[in-house]
Amino acid sequence: MLREAVAEFLEREEKRDSFRQAALEAWQEYELTGLHVTQSEADAWLARLEDGIGCEPPECHN
Repeated sequence: MLREAVAEFLEREEKRDSFRQAALEAWQEYELTGLHVTQSEADAWLARLEDGIGCEPPECHN
């Protein structure tokens, strides 16, 4: 039981670390290019996906 708990903890920490690394890379890319989407653009895209409408993500812009 202890081994399983440790394994689950390590898996969660690895996923957290991967998420943090991806966020840092995204921030660095934004600082270099200034390209982004607004929250409303992202929300509208996600709402369409939730409704089952397959669509491309919004275009990044300055």
